[in-house]
Amino acid sequence: MYAIVRAGGRQEKVAVGDVLIIDKVGGKAGDSIDLTPLLVVDGSTITSDADKLAKVTVKAEVVKPAKGPKITIIKYKNKTGYKKRQGHRQHLTQVKITAIDA
Repeated sequence: MYAIVRAGGRQEKVAVGDVLIIDKVGGKAGDSIDLTPLLVVDGSTITSDADKLAKVTVKAEVVKPAKGPKITIIKYKNKTGYKKRQGHRQHLTQVKITAIDA
């Protein structure tokens, strides 16, 4: 059994026991969160109807906070003396899927 869930603006394929990294969500390590299912596949049964998906819950446990890779942004304009250097590192959260209740 697996599900396609909306997590952090993206869609992720998850099964029970999977560990994935999503955009930052509130909560400390050990907290439980619910993810929104978009599709559930159980053997040969595929559920994509919104009314049936409203009854499905996908539970995940926050494992730890994480950070994405460092991105360096450099802006430069020729002959004007304009230079700008900036960095960014996205805040993420590592979660473990604990249950898919259909």
